[in-house]
Amino acid sequence: MLLGLSNPGNPLLTMSIISIGEVLVERELLEARFSCPLELCRGACCVEGELGAPIDQREEAFLQSSVEGVRDKISEKNLRYIRRHGCTEVYQGSLYTRTVEGRECVFVLYEDGVALCSVEAGKPLSCSLFPIRVRKKFGLDYLVYEQHAMCREARRKGAEQNVRLVDFVGPSLVARYGRQWYESLLEFVDSST
Repeated sequence: MLLGLSNPGNPLLTMSIISIGEVLVERELLEARFSCPLELCRGACCVEGELGAPIDQREEAFLQSSVEGVRDKISEKNLRYIRRHGCTEVYQGSLYTRTVEGRECVFVLYEDGVALCSVEAGKPLSCSLFPIRVRKKFGLDYLVYEQHAMCREARRKGAEQNVRLVDFVGPSLVARYGRQWYESLLEFVDSST
């Protein structure tokens, strides 16, 4: 369902939010092409930014219990930081993974100069959804496409290979909202292109 008026002849009357079930989705997200070339970006999303990954309380508990199991994968500097400050933080009422000095996530490990997640099997869902972020609007989840400079190559590669963002993060969308919701999303995308 498209919220508001839609008039292709007048872009000012085209709404940019659609509703799939109880989830609002930014239209730009539906049209985006994206395929992350990890060898080019080197895992920049795990390193850039002042805040870590948005998490929920279940993920916080998992991450806190995972520190000992990944201690041999992450740097001594990050382990000291976790011991001193913890592995999560609250900012403006929301939970995030903690970052070391406002840069890399405390769970980062490096392999051949590429930033990876030391808790890959249980990493926060928001990491798997990136560059989609879940916000709230009208009390509902609102999926927003964040277009960062660090993902320029992912947008280029996605366009070259015609990989839709909704397909690229499909498994994570299914994990968050279920298979039926995801299939409804794909139906909408397929019918509007």
